Amino acid sequence: MKIAIEGCCHGQLDNIYSSVADLEAQNNYRVDLLLICGDFQAIRNEKDLQCMAVPEKYKQLGGFHKYYTGEKVAPILTLIIGGNHEASNYFWELFHGGWVAPNIYFLGNAGSVLVNGLRIAGASGIFKGYNFSKGYFERQPYSKDDLRSIYHIRESAVRQLSLLPSSTSSSPTTIFLSHDWPLNITSYASPSNLSQLLRKKPFFKQEVSEGKLGSPPLMGLFQVLKPRWWFSAHLHVGFDVRVWWEAEVPAVGDRVERGQAEEKVANPDEIVIDDDDFESLASDPHSLSTTAAPIPPTNPDEITLDDLDGDAAFDVAVPPPPLPTLADAISLPRVIENGDGWFTQFVALDKCLPRRKFLEVVDVDTTETPLPRADVDALSSSTTAPLPSNTEIQPVSPATTTTTSQPTLTFDPHWLAITRAFHSHISLTHQQTPFPDEAIARDMVSKELEWVKGNVREEGKVRIEDVQQFVQTAPGPEGGGSGGAGRLGQPPPYLNPQTEAFCRMLMVHSFVNPGASSS
Repeated sequence: MKIAIEGCCHGQLDNIYSSVADLEAQNNYRVDLLLICGDFQAIRNEKDLQCMAVPEKYKQLGGFHKYYTGEKVAPILTLIIGGNHEASNYFWELFHGGWVAPNIYFLGNAGSVLVNGLRIAGASGIFKGYNFSKGYFERQPYSKDDLRSIYHIRESAVRQLSLLPSSTSSSPTTIFLSHDWPLNITSYASPSNLSQLLRKKPFFKQEVSEGKLGSPPLMGLFQVLKPRWWFSAHLHVGFDVRVWWEAEVPAVGDRVERGQAEEKVANPDEIVIDDDDFESLASDPHSLSTTAAPIPPTNPDEITLDDLDGDAAFDVAVPPPPLPTLADAISLPRVIENGDGWFTQFVALDKCLPRRKFLEVVDVDTTETPLPRADVDALSSSTTAPLPSNTEIQPVSPATTTTTSQPTLTFDPHWLAITRAFHSHISLTHQQTPFPDEAIARDMVSKELEWVKGNVREEGKVRIEDVQQFVQTAPGPEGGGSGGAGRLGQPPPYLNPQTEAFCRMLMVHSFVNPGASSS
């Protein structure tokens, strides 16, 4: 199965789908699935913009509302996670996951699904230490602080994800999506790879040298789950590294050494960017000195907010990773230079802009055969709007790409079991009640997995579209998407039938927007 992965979306769906179509035409293949690593911006109308944590000048509708209202149809099955610039009210409606538009599925606050039998899991949001241990206390209408805190990842999400089955040398096919990078993932890079990253982003130098770049809980998940692929975005730069795992996991407490990581083999299917600006790297590969110019204090590609998100003092006091296995994994594992084990390929991608590494296509083996589907390529030419004229990506005619199969998207029985096991531990206040320790939690999940197999169709591997169907809960834009009149305040909370259907399937109560209207 060919899978395309996009970094930050920022509302550029037309251009992303056009770029995928271009790769298909160039390489004479069909992409089966698109994954987007956050900052998706599922903005349905002008009022949704008031639930988005960005300065006023960035509050633009983008192109998603056309897919939401049915004016356009996503040409590829698309899975998404949330970042730190989202219409959080809509994603909260679909806390457990759901269709944000036809053929575009949100994995939820945290979640895992199966595509042709392949596990694809993801975590929405970014890490901020001061909110990590809190509950989900934000409610509409959101305060200024709530607009930011709602996209901060919580400990409960990390704990649940850590209970998914981890990869082994015989079954290393899980894909994981995050917006943040795992903490200190750059330490696995070769000197030349790291030097190139710092040449592109010199303001990372201090955080890299201090081992503070990235999310501590995500590094815990990285080392526990050991997925075959891990894709991230957020930092608006392309970066990749291969991390080898030992065939046998060291015993808890054993000291393991870290060696030099292997650099990724070039992928002919990725968007190739000419690195002319980065050819003058330092001749000494062990030097981190990459430029004589002063290091800028902030990332010029990042949206700057006048809040605590840029205050490093609030991010230094990091709580420990939540589970014993995560704590044990903090010392980095030995990286193997030969084939004695398996590896995780970490790939970070940029935002959708000209001459950026924002898209990659990979081949992944799956256990199931896709089902036949109707051709969905007969779209209007406006669906594949071109990138700006100075990009190497050119739009292609929809007629140049055809398909004969649609990937089968099903629930992941293990995630359903985890959801049932942890449902009563989800806190809706600032104070998070204590979680069960790992041994108890895994026993709870094991028991709930038996429940899922006995009470959910197909032993939990039920097709998602058989349970959840897309429903418009909010209106589309006013005035044809021109903005203005609708920006008078935040929208009311909506009750999403997809969330209700998910909870009925698992026989748990829905805590999302109780008492709200469904339209």
